[in-house]
Amino acid sequence: MTDISSEKQKSKGIFLLPNLLTTAGLFSGFYAVIASMNNQFESAAVAIFIAMIFDALDGRVARMTNTQSAFGAEYDSMADMVSFGIAPALVAYNWALADLGKIGWLAAFIYTAGAALRLARFNTTVDTADKRYFKGLASPAAAAIVAGMVWVGTEYNIDLSSFGIVATVITVLCGLLMVSNFRYSSFKEVKWKQKVPFISILIIVLAFVVVATEPALVLFSIFSLYAISGPIITYRSIKELKAKEASDENQ
Repeated sequence: MTDISSEKQKSKGIFLLPNLLTTAGLFSGFYAVIASMNNQFESAAVAIFIAMIFDALDGRVARMTNTQSAFGAEYDSMADMVSFGIAPALVAYNWALADLGKIGWLAAFIYTAGAALRLARFNTTVDTADKRYFKGLASPAAAAIVAGMVWVGTEYNIDLSSFGIVATVITVLCGLLMVSNFRYSSFKEVKWKQKVPFISILIIVLAFVVVATEPALVLFSIFSLYAISGPIITYRSIKELKAKEASDENQ
């Protein structure tokens, strides 16, 4: 009887380490909202990028320590909605969209709704989807573009009176890309455990140096290029499929 009751108590608990990392990401996203309300937009943008780091770590730590659970997956999804759905939209709204009135808050809502739909679609298709690609822009990448935009604008003192429309377009596009059918590389086919040439380490060091010189501009540029890669990958896939079908018909 004692063994059975102890097993039941174990099943009711949660794994601490991965959920602690998820909580740290959730805190970062919440802090970004609070910071933007206090006009600390650079801190808000950085907090969203920190949330991305914790989001990348919690799943990997769970797999490495064999502490995956249904609770952890649901909690991670809820935290992602706050950190990459609500937080970027509110940060962008408080920074540049509020002055546009109804257009501004509708743009922020489109982004938030896109993130919610993106997460819902991902959760329902995670078992059947092609692991090599994401369907639609991942919410952390979309959040990085919006946060990077705010960070760049704050760093370079961009005139918001003339930049508001551009910020609106970027925010809306990120929301729409999340619910699009464009294919984005998940980088899961990369074999991180295999040996690489020594020059690879030097390239990584150089990459860190480049990011450190102008983190706002470099990170915004990297994730913007990633957003553009989706339509390109999709177009090439369709073109290759049509070419294959044409060759099959000729045979």
